[in-house]
Amino acid sequence: MKALLSSRPVLWFLFLFNLVVAVAAPFVVDGTQGLITSAGMGVVSLGAGVSLFRGPARPEHA
Repeated sequence: MKALLSSRPVLWFLFLFNLVVAVAAPFVVDGTQGLITSAGMGVVSLGAGVSLFRGPARPEHA
């Protein structure tokens, strides 16, 4: 599962989809629920974006 979630296409999907939802949520859902949804999706989008730009994991030296 970890290999699937760290693949480039999946990370791009998570980044873009969650970014769009984070931007649209306050306009679609009223009140505090929209803001909390936007914040949560924004955090997930940022996490995927950081993983995209960090590159592949480097093996640790033992």
